[in-house]
Amino acid sequence: MKVLVTGANGFLGRALVGRLLARGVRDIRCFIRLDEYRSRFDGLQEAWPDARFDFFTGNLLSRDAIAAALEDVDIVYHLAASLKGSPADMFLNTVVASNNLLKAIVEKGPVKTVLVSSMGVYGTADLPSGQVIDENTPLEPHPGQRDVYSHAKWRQETLFREYRERHDFQLVVLRPGVIYGPGGSPMSARVGLNLFGLFLHLGGSSVIPLTYVDNCADAIAVASLRDDTGDATFNVVDDDLPTSRQYLRRYRREVERLKFVKVPYACMREMSKAVAWYNRKSQGQLPAIFTPYKTAGLWKGMYFSNARLKGIGWVPAVSTDEGISRMFAYLRESGGGPGH
Repeated sequence: MKVLVTGANGFLGRALVGRLLARGVRDIRCFIRLDEYRSRFDGLQEAWPDARFDFFTGNLLSRDAIAAALEDVDIVYHLAASLKGSPADMFLNTVVASNNLLKAIVEKGPVKTVLVSSMGVYGTADLPSGQVIDENTPLEPHPGQRDVYSHAKWRQETLFREYRERHDFQLVVLRPGVIYGPGGSPMSARVGLNLFGLFLHLGGSSVIPLTYVDNCADAIAVASLRDDTGDATFNVVDDDLPTSRQYLRRYRREVERLKFVKVPYACMREMSKAVAWYNRKSQGQLPAIFTPYKTAGLWKGMYFSNARLKGIGWVPAVSTDEGISRMFAYLRESGGGPGH
């Protein structure tokens, strides 16, 4: 069996390649943008000398490159997406690139396709506080009112489902929460934001849907390599999730005494109304970084279920306590926290 991993050189991509190897896959084609990224897989090649690494250097905006990369492939893992940049760039590299990939998949013929989506596709803003978010939670009804990343991921997943309705191929969708670990982002926006040198603690008692990078990668491998999980969707979050307040308290104890200003949810709602009002009044001179809708979607306070994923045999190998310890140890050594 030969598999293709797009975004293989990314934070989650490298972890996924490792977990696929651990789960018995020995023929992996890594789609990378630059040849120099090959060296990032040296450790895996040494650990799994019997594995065949096939590196394909190209760009998902090139249909010819995608068609060539799909040759002889049995499963496609699509992880490539933009995490930041202008709205145009993010949609280009997330949505347009995905459309190119889907066209190539349809032309090639049936191939099992695995999309790594995001929990950002859920429509949580209009739900009551304390709701449990599972795979039956409705998707975002107003994606244009969300942040650009969530909007692009919503459109990406919608695009995959539209193609699936029109063409015959297996589609497995995984929706991770906040993917973290050594080398990843030091602080999720669900905890707070660092603005002009001041950290605003916004999450309060809201639960953070954390998934340690290796746990997330293993969930993708488990869900995709089973024969009975075609056309299925899975949330990916770990057990024993901390609240934003617990996470920040532990960060300040184990990494640095980060100075912060606590902003209660009610205050954040009023602040976001003022920002949205001034955005309209100034005709966009002040970006609408916060709006009441964005604020409700991110910090209202929800719970998250991983029951469906556990139902097919996945268990997070790294506990949340251990995962946070590893993350904070890395930040202490690298000095890469939000206060630096």
